[in-house]
Amino acid sequence: MTKKLSLAFLFFISFSAAFAQSTQEMVEKIVKEAEGNSELENLAHELLDVVGPRLVGTPQMKQANDWAVNKYKSWDIDARNEEWGKWKGWERGITHVDLISPRIQSLEARQLAWSPSTGKKGVQAEVMILPAAKDSMDFVNKLKSVKGKFVMISMPQPTGRPDDNWEEWATEESFEKMKRDRDSLSEAWRERTSASGLSRRELPQALEKAGAAGIISSYWSRGFGVNKVFSSYTEEIPTIDISLEDYGMLYRLAEYGDKPELKVVAESQELGEVPTFNTIAEIKGSEKPEEYVILSAHFDSWDGATGATDNGTGTIVMMEAMRILKKLYPNPKRTILVGHWGSEEQGLNGSRAFVKDHPEIVENTQALFNQDNGTGRVVNISGNGFLHAYDYLGRWLYEVPENVTTHIETNFPGSPGRGGSDYASFVAAGAPAFNLSSLSWDYWNYTWHTNRDTYDKIVFDDVRNNVILTAVLAYMASEDPEKTSREQISLPKSRRTGEQMTWPEPRDATRRGGLDED
Repeated sequence: MTKKLSLAFLFFISFSAAFAQSTQEMVEKIVKEAEGNSELENLAHELLDVVGPRLVGTPQMKQANDWAVNKYKSWDIDARNEEWGKWKGWERGITHVDLISPRIQSLEARQLAWSPSTGKKGVQAEVMILPAAKDSMDFVNKLKSVKGKFVMISMPQPTGRPDDNWEEWATEESFEKMKRDRDSLSEAWRERTSASGLSRRELPQALEKAGAAGIISSYWSRGFGVNKVFSSYTEEIPTIDISLEDYGMLYRLAEYGDKPELKVVAESQELGEVPTFNTIAEIKGSEKPEEYVILSAHFDSWDGATGATDNGTGTIVMMEAMRILKKLYPNPKRTILVGHWGSEEQGLNGSRAFVKDHPEIVENTQALFNQDNGTGRVVNISGNGFLHAYDYLGRWLYEVPENVTTHIETNFPGSPGRGGSDYASFVAAGAPAFNLSSLSWDYWNYTWHTNRDTYDKIVFDDVRNNVILTAVLAYMASEDPEKTSREQISLPKSRRTGEQMTWPEPRDATRRGGLDED
């Protein structure tokens, strides 16, 4: 009996040593391929410079889906576009905004997503500030003044310098005075908009109904030259975003009675109902093909720029990781699947649809790794409320090169993610899904949903770091002889409400975005 146990123990030691050696060899190969034969710059160029922004419902989004499928097929990876819903089709055209009185100047401006077209001739009209009113009844009377005018609906910023610039150069007294003045202006503007009795969505619609020629807004992102760029709420008149600098000039001209006039050419085309897709690619498992390791990144973007760090970087991380794994690890134990999700920006729609439509995959997910928030190297991973996440993630992270993991803080068991990115769709369904959260690089101010989210903001050394991390984690998750635990933590009572917190529940996608329900 003792001899048999000894032989079994020796076999186990020998097997463990061989596995450790083969793991180390694979990790070294992954690092060598990621650093020596990187495709990242080329992928970024093709996706961002050639295809461009990827707003759901646009031809460019479908072009991106097709590009990704063809790219995967060029690497001998099976890929497909999987329809999950319909969306209001729209295509951006030329936007050109000119001040024509009291002087001539071309302005930095763009139409918002799904803005109605002016046609090639454009619209010429005077600019006015949103009327001030005592209350909603008074505002209804004041609406008569907007007919035939471009109406400014955003607060004029007193400074285009971000706070850290003021903090570095201003006197303490000057900095504090600026902030007090800004707070006062913000409160005054809040009172002006509140007096209308209308929400942010309803206000442009009311102005349109009253006969306004167009809506002008400016949503500053608290960085030099940076605006957030989202969608319009009008159906027939254009909605234009103008840079802080030019918006401030227009506001002052209107405020001082100089009667500024604009000519706006904002061409676009409505395309009716169009299908929307997730792009799915997979390397089939050789031993447990019905179990899945999922790489995850949303594919869509807002279209103020080209969506480089939201989420071009996450996209190319997952594509490059798949390329490397196919080359070095073509017969994984488990199926390695990558999901490039559509319409994350409008509410995690692509991933929610996938979770709803593929319960058999969700039920057999070994682990999901999602990357979204910017170009920075990954610095945080949470266990997302899975009680034993440390047991397996800890094993896998141990094999990642130390120069990659040295930046990473972990939070185990953590609490379940409820939104923010596509991993939350899987967490809600009970699948062990983890967000690879990145270093800032001033993401929130300078690139997140802005007009400056472009190729030049990518830090490729950090992105390569994330490719290595993702590829090694995927390899380890595939090779792990054990199935990951899905046991959840007992959630505490909410400190805010005092009520018992519960695990998030799965939600279906918006399947008909921007369209009237049948």
